[in-house]
Amino acid sequence: MKIMIRKDAQGALSAYVPKKDLEEPIVSMEQAGMWGGVVTLGNGWRLELPAMAAETTLPITVEARRLGE
Repeated sequence: MKIMIRKDAQGALSAYVPKKDLEEPIVSMEQAGMWGGVVTLGNGWRLELPAMAAETTLPITVEARRLGE
């Protein structure tokens, strides 16, 4: 699924899922750099993100895979 990841003025990361009209904060990351790992959203969804360079600028739209149901 396509998601948009952005960072607000306070530095908090969030993910927006357009098909679900859902925006949730990213509450945990499997890897410090986020990319290529699994992130957990505030609603409990776990998303696997693609591998990208650590200096990738935000906001960005990426193809993520939702883990578990």
